Amino acid sequence: MNEKNNITKTAMLTVCGRPNVGKSSLTNALVGEKIAIVSNKPQTTRNRIYGVVNRGDTQFILLDTPGLHKARSRLGDYMVKVVRESLASVEAALLLVEPIPHVGEPEKILLQRIREEKLPCVLCINKIDTVERKDDLLAVIAAYSEVYPDFDAIIPISARTGDGLEELLAQMQRYAVEGPQLFPDGMTTDQPDQQVCAEIIREKMLLCLDKEIPHGTAVEVTRFTEREDSGIIDLDVTIYCEKASHKGIIIGKHGDMLKRISTLARQDIEKFMGTKVYLETWVKVKENWRDNVNFIRSQGYNEQ
Repeated sequence: MNEKNNITKTAMLTVCGRPNVGKSSLTNALVGEKIAIVSNKPQTTRNRIYGVVNRGDTQFILLDTPGLHKARSRLGDYMVKVVRESLASVEAALLLVEPIPHVGEPEKILLQRIREEKLPCVLCINKIDTVERKDDLLAVIAAYSEVYPDFDAIIPISARTGDGLEELLAQMQRYAVEGPQLFPDGMTTDQPDQQVCAEIIREKMLLCLDKEIPHGTAVEVTRFTEREDSGIIDLDVTIYCEKASHKGIIIGKHGDMLKRISTLARQDIEKFMGTKVYLETWVKVKENWRDNVNFIRSQGYNEQ
């Protein structure tokens, strides 16, 4: 981060791709701190998260969208809609894919949308640290070039190791347009602090719990206060789940699972907030919340 930024340009870019290709990891790597939650389970990112990167005279705003998937609930419908809308108001799209020499249906759909919007598109082949032979990468590049010959650039990267990110930033710079700084210095996301805290807790549930349970949860921050004398943050959180049996699993034997989730979350929240955090968590059952429009709205999933 520069001492003083003299921002004269901005570039708004959407990071898109199928679930679990590393969109949030890329956003976090470029921003340099954890703002988007990362998990190896699909459908982790529910909301549109802006990452803000100031570099030289340019402010990059990254839209990290939910992966494209078939909607199976009202929340699912909302997530698919956010992806579509996030392609409508940006300078360029970064299509993130895995190093597999086959273009899947989700990628074809996204490329079709990008073509309709007449958006410049950069193909980012992520996870190159897992590729053993460079020839394998050439096969991936060939497969995508055949389906979509109009990429502005094709850049192999690893969000995990940082490989290729300088080249990607240099390419992103080409989409910068003259304009004022949109977000203040030091701000790395437009999500309110408490939303980031709620997302971190959800990430830890995805990490600790099996299969479908985390996707049937919502996290609500009911108290977020900073103590005047010490700057310590008191954080009260309610985790909603869809079944009583899930509640038992989330709490765990003698409360062990909830304790584990809370401890891991608190450590990351303290890093993000830069101060000590006292975290209290409760678990409540709210059946079929994913199809309850009012509840979904109350959780902030209400963009038109």
